[in-house]
Amino acid sequence: MSESPAWLRILSRSAAALLGGYAFSYAATACLARILPLSPADAVLVATLPAFIFYTLAILWAFASRDALRAWVPLALAAPLMLIGFWPQALGWLA
Repeated sequence: MSESPAWLRILSRSAAALLGGYAFSYAATACLARILPLSPADAVLVATLPAFIFYTLAILWAFASRDALRAWVPLALAAPLMLIGFWPQALGWLA
């Protein structure tokens, strides 16, 4: 099996870092805001602060991972976090 060109691997990692990192940090923030035992306004404020750390870690993960496929792991982790963070809206969409 031939290896893909270097520019394609870099493009994939960059897309994983930008798009996957954004989706992961957005989903993690929504999940954290949902599960924090605070008033809604305070929960959103407190959950938003670590979003910068989540995004930075996802970008670092994308470029430190062994291959381009593993770089997309944060995007895969975003799906269950989104379900937790947006479950009332998801129930409204399903109904």
